[in-house]
Amino acid sequence: MGYTKTAILMAAMTALFMAVGYALGGGAGLLIALAVAVGMNGYSYWNSDKAVLRMHNAQECNSQVYPELERMVHQLADGADMPRPRVYVINEDQPNAFATGRNPENAAVAATTGLLRRMSNEEVAAVMAHELAHIRNFDTLIMTITATFAGAISMLANFAMFFSAGRERGNIVVTLLVMILAPMAAAVVQMAISRSREYEADRVGAEICGNPLWLASALEKIQGFASRIDYDRAEANPQTAHMFIINPLHVHKRDKLFSTHPNTENRIAALVKLAEEQGQSVSRGRANPWG
Repeated sequence: MGYTKTAILMAAMTALFMAVGYALGGGAGLLIALAVAVGMNGYSYWNSDKAVLRMHNAQECNSQVYPELERMVHQLADGADMPRPRVYVINEDQPNAFATGRNPENAAVAATTGLLRRMSNEEVAAVMAHELAHIRNFDTLIMTITATFAGAISMLANFAMFFSAGRERGNIVVTLLVMILAPMAAAVVQMAISRSREYEADRVGAEICGNPLWLASALEKIQGFASRIDYDRAEANPQTAHMFIINPLHVHKRDKLFSTHPNTENRIAALVKLAEEQGQSVSRGRANPWG
């Protein structure tokens, strides 16, 4: 099912990319956009995860670099009967995390230093479990491909005035519309993908870590910090915002276009309800193996 969704997404984003190319350059622009889209589809499938990690200057964990985080993630993956992902850390004060990769066998999770510093071990484990859930559900392939195409479409739209130099005024009006509508269309695709998958990743993540309340607590804290701590790399690459557990953007007005996540209070309420259904409480949750 994950590959079917990905194929549909790639076709939709290719069509959108070609539409922008046609609006900017007519038939020639459409052909150029088609050629670029074909190349991007191949690149996105094999390398989009590496590109996203580079965007955020992520450093891979090892025996010298945050080994405790790597051990925690591997323990969670083993408990969930999943392949062990690569584990990365990002030197950012805002607590946040994301997952990437084309399949569970070629996946990675990344956490900011702010998350590790500001969250308890239980909360970090719950956040990492949420990211593992995205990997299990094949969300990561969809998210990384969307980020690559959304960034390319936005870039193409930003160059629209350059392509329209010397054209008639009517064409310039079309170009201006493309500059406005193309990034919005890409953001709409991201929102459609992101909102429903977050609830499912919360549910599966709670199952992986063993206590929905750990994740509920983490979401509440991350939302509070993310609303007042800047994340400069995310602001420079807003097309990746949908990949994070909580939207990292809040500085610029344009960030509202990339408001890809469901309401955090609703996510917390769903987790609390799940805990109640399981007969759990903060004091009666499963013992913490990372304390």
